[in-house]
Amino acid sequence: MLEVKQRERYEDILTEGALSFIEDMCHLFGERIDVLLEKRHQIQKRFDAGMKPDFLPLSRDIRESDWTIAPTPIELADRRVEITGPVDRKMIINALNSGAKVFMADLEDSNSPTWDNCVQGQINLYDAIRKTIDYTNPSTGKHYALKEDPAILFVRPRGLHLKEKNVLRNGKAIAASLFDFGIYFFHNARRLVEDGSAPYFYLPKLEHYAEAKLWDDIFQHSENYLGLDHGTIKATVLIETLPAVFQMNEILHALKDHSAGLNCGRWDYIFSFIKTLRNDPQAIMPDRDQVTMTQHFMRSYTQLLVSTCHRRGAHAMGGMAAQIPIKNDAAANKCALAKVYDDKLREVLDGHDGTWVAHPGLIPLALEVFDAHMKTSNQIHKQIENFNVPISHRDLLCVPKGTCTESGLRQNIRVGFKYLQAWLGGNGCVPLNNLMEDAATAEISRTQVWQWRKHGVRLDNGKKVTSSYLRWVLNDELGEEISLAKSIFTDLCLAEDLHDFLTVDAYKEIA
Repeated sequence: MLEVKQRERYEDILTEGALSFIEDMCHLFGERIDVLLEKRHQIQKRFDAGMKPDFLPLSRDIRESDWTIAPTPIELADRRVEITGPVDRKMIINALNSGAKVFMADLEDSNSPTWDNCVQGQINLYDAIRKTIDYTNPSTGKHYALKEDPAILFVRPRGLHLKEKNVLRNGKAIAASLFDFGIYFFHNARRLVEDGSAPYFYLPKLEHYAEAKLWDDIFQHSENYLGLDHGTIKATVLIETLPAVFQMNEILHALKDHSAGLNCGRWDYIFSFIKTLRNDPQAIMPDRDQVTMTQHFMRSYTQLLVSTCHRRGAHAMGGMAAQIPIKNDAAANKCALAKVYDDKLREVLDGHDGTWVAHPGLIPLALEVFDAHMKTSNQIHKQIENFNVPISHRDLLCVPKGTCTESGLRQNIRVGFKYLQAWLGGNGCVPLNNLMEDAATAEISRTQVWQWRKHGVRLDNGKKVTSSYLRWVLNDELGEEISLAKSIFTDLCLAEDLHDFLTVDAYKEIA
């Protein structure tokens, strides 16, 4: 039997049936997840020793043969603008009412996985699907409720590498991904189908097509468990790790009947680029704000995703616009909106079938751009063959050009620390410097600081980023007092070996 913590209204979600379903999945797939995670570590050791990611020889037939994924459900044909956000009750209501085609409810990077956040988030999703969700602000008395024709709901469970310490099997924490997926699917899949929809998911941080095959098997088992038709579940995979970009055909093929395309998870992708090539002194990433989507490696990555998806009959979803509207500064707001406009224009002209925004205020602008240049529900019919230029592993591994500056170092420290501080306090989606920061963007900041120290980068002020210099800058930016967030962030930046995820370390400190 699973051991779980119970609180008020938790019994509505943590039912005997739901927990039995999750225990069954843990029995079938728990060990397999562990094996796949160990495979990640073994491959990373080879990267650390100098091997570079590349297209896999053993799966050449999948890349070169003709096949397509299963047909896309009619309600998913038009996904031109999607909004994402955590599973906070008010945020769910606002996102579903926002005018976006899709809302991705996020149990991963924008959610601090306190036990209450995770279970209350499931309660909120349960109510949203039954259209009974509402919320009254206790301070203002303002009431929130669902409008007619809300956005289509996708759910992103936590990644395979994360654990749920509040649910134990044989005394050990279970895979958080199985908990998030299992609770949501068990309670809501049949209801969604009865209402003419289906359970839709986003899958984060996959590094190998074997991980996509794992999810495909989880989906098949889950459909059989509830007596649903094969292929009822659909999932979009975020291509947000460097190894995965070389396996996009294989990932689509592994999911095939359960596939709903691929998405450019641009921020995690930059983080993964640093992490994967962490031992290479030639792979130094310049200041974070210089790593834009026009850098050659990012441009190549997104173009390859579009051509791959369209060849396979799949949606190619664009990336996140992290900007948020800026109040009380018209000039700065105009500049921010111009950046969003240019980003979305590039995406739609490149053939993307939709895009992401982090704030409801950006939806009208994104819709305007896609409506003007995409007159059909999507652009899957545009068979783009690598934009007439074959994209090679050299293109995908092209280190971005730019400078490493003291201001960039300090900015990374401030953003990483402030985000971690908020995350430890239960908030995983934080507006900082007019950008919406989540775990992915904080990871860029954290790993970049580590990388610059690891390789002794020389900054624009002539200073070399040594451990002693970094300690001085950390104290100068964060102050002399001791705090949990400062301690964790400092340890991560100064660690001899790069830790895979800051959230793994920080998770030990939250309830």
